[in-house]
Amino acid sequence: MTAVRPASAGTVTYETLLARARGGELGPDPAGLRVAVAFTTRQAVRHDGRGTGYRNEVLGLRVGAAVGSCAVEPGATADGVVEECAGAAVDRLLDHPLEPVRVAALDAYLMHVAPHSPAHGARPVRVPAGTSLEKSRARARAVVGLLKLPPGATVLVVGVVNSLLEALRARRLAYVPCDFKGGVTEWGEAVAGDALAEAHRCDALLVSGMTLGNGTFEPLRRHAREHGKQLVMFAQSGSAVLPRLLGHGVSAVCAEPYPFFWLDGGPSTLHLYQGGAR
Repeated sequence: MTAVRPASAGTVTYETLLARARGGELGPDPAGLRVAVAFTTRQAVRHDGRGTGYRNEVLGLRVGAAVGSCAVEPGATADGVVEECAGAAVDRLLDHPLEPVRVAALDAYLMHVAPHSPAHGARPVRVPAGTSLEKSRARARAVVGLLKLPPGATVLVVGVVNSLLEALRARRLAYVPCDFKGGVTEWGEAVAGDALAEAHRCDALLVSGMTLGNGTFEPLRRHAREHGKQLVMFAQSGSAVLPRLLGHGVSAVCAEPYPFFWLDGGPSTLHLYQGGAR
């Protein structure tokens, strides 16, 4: 595998990473790599003891031993898209008209170039075997542990996961929950629909990687960078993309490549990144 190259001078963004990958600046020519397998993973969740549930759908693209992922709205990925991606050259998918396909292709390419490992700046953390709720809580503790905040600080949470909110409450951190779907949290708190509108009243941002696929990530990255706020990403979507943005608005990443913790009850691994640009 090719070693991670230092970030270029100036600010690195998701779009500049896409451009550099297309040009072969981050590793091998993507025209010479193909997606062997394309698939979607769909789930519905209702943990024991929880009053609310949710659904997830994730597009997965496999390049060599690497799987790149991007969450999509449930039911949004037509079977034709999956069939189109299977066997396609990576460079073509990096230019695909659908953003989630571009994200998953870039994620697979970067994971192929530099898998999550200590050599590439990752600190592996084991999530023990357990029930779906036990594993969700273990992941949440690892994610929230990346926030360096005193009790009483307020965190913008984009992509509401009740276990994350529970972990923030345990740290005595206030939060503003945000999600396109709206609704309420497990504790009856209203969920805002416009994250950027709420960001000004928060001390730090805790953001799902799925914001890469729905186009809401870049304004949040700019806000964090311009205002000197921590931006911690919990990333099943774009787990190999977001560590490349450390030091460019992103302060820490909990990277979780496929297969995700919720797919089985056995142990799984998270990869934690913190610090400057890779």
